[in-house]
Amino acid sequence: MAAINDLIGQIQDENLRNRIQEEVNKMAKQKKFGLVFEEHMPESTSLYDMPIKRGCNVMRRDSKNDKSIYVVLKVEGDTAVCVKSEQKDETVTFDLKDIVRIAEFGESIYPYLKPLDSVCNAPDSDLWHTLIEADNYHALQLLEYLYAGKVDCIYIDPPYNTGAKDWKYNNDYVDGSDAYRHSKWLSFMQRRLKLAKKLLNPADSVLIVTIDEKEYLHLGCLLEEMFPEANIQMVSTLTARSGAARFNSFSRINEYIFFVMIGEYKITPIEEADYSKEGEKIHWRSFRRGNPANIRTSRPSQFYALYVNKVTNLIEKVGEPITPDIDRFSVPQLDGCIAVFPVRDDGTEMLWGGYTKYMQKLSK
Repeated sequence: MAAINDLIGQIQDENLRNRIQEEVNKMAKQKKFGLVFEEHMPESTSLYDMPIKRGCNVMRRDSKNDKSIYVVLKVEGDTAVCVKSEQKDETVTFDLKDIVRIAEFGESIYPYLKPLDSVCNAPDSDLWHTLIEADNYHALQLLEYLYAGKVDCIYIDPPYNTGAKDWKYNNDYVDGSDAYRHSKWLSFMQRRLKLAKKLLNPADSVLIVTIDEKEYLHLGCLLEEMFPEANIQMVSTLTARSGAARFNSFSRINEYIFFVMIGEYKITPIEEADYSKEGEKIHWRSFRRGNPANIRTSRPSQFYALYVNKVTNLIEKVGEPITPDIDRFSVPQLDGCIAVFPVRDDGTEMLWGGYTKYMQKLSK
C-alpha cells in the first residue's frame, strides 16, 4: 500500500488524486475473507410526481431498450432537450410525457404516504391493515421513522436473479451474461436488509426470505454477515411435485426459505387440522414419527411425556424417557397439564420425532 500511496502522490491533478486516494482507502478497509462484492453499484428510483426541470436526471418512461440516464439541458414547452450523462456532445429531444425524473442511489429523497383508497371490512374491530405501493427501499425508509425496532416479522420475496429479464436494476436488466450479476444482486439486497434490520424488534422477531438455487448460497452468506446475533435456518419448500423440467439439468421441485430468528423467539407446533379432501387429521410430522417401524421399543430414549398446558396449549415440561417395561399411565402428572405421548389412533406406542434435548429447548 505504501508504494501505491507514493504513486498517487505523483498525480498532478488534485481532484483526480483525491478521488483515487479515497477509493484506495476504501479498498484497504475491505475484509480479506468472507463474502466480497461491489457495494457501490448504482441504482435509481423513478420520481413520477416530480416536475422535470433544467439540470435534473431523467430516463425514458416505457422503453425496454434504452435505460440510459439523461441530463435535461432545457425545457421548451412540452419537450425537453437532453444529453446522456456520459456524452455531453450529442443532444436528444423528448416529449415530457415520455420521460420521468429519477434520483440515483444516495441522493436525498423524502418519501411520504399518499392515501389512494380504503376498504372497511369490520367496522366493529380495532384491527387495521395498510398496503403500501412503492419502491421497497423507500417504503422501508419511511417505515423506519415510526417503527424502528418495533416490527415482529418481515417477509421478503425478492427477485431471484434468474437472468430471465424479470426485474430492473442498475438501469438495465440483470441477465445471465452480466459478469457482475451476483454483485449487483447482493448490493440490491444488502441495502434493503440494512433497513429491515433497523425495523426488526431486537428482543423477539423473525425475518423470512424466500429464494431459489441461483442465489441461495450468496444470500446465506450475506445473512450470516449482517445478522451475526441471530439463529439462521434454511428450509426447503415444495413448489411442484412433478418438478420443473430444465434442459440438461435435474428437474427442480423445491425452493428455499431462510428464517432469521432474533432474540427470545420460540417455534411451536401447529395444531391438528382437518384435511378436507380426505376427512382425516394431519399430525405435525416433526413431532411424531409415522413410520410403522418407529415403535416405542425400537428407540426407548424417544418415548416420554410432553406436558401440555390445558389453557395455553403450550408445552410446559418434557418428561424423562420411559423404558418399555414401564406403563405410560404411571408417569407423574403435572398440575394444569395433560401428559401427551406419541400414540397412534389404534393404540400403538410410537416415538417422538425429536430427541429429549431438542424437546427441552422447545419447552423453554
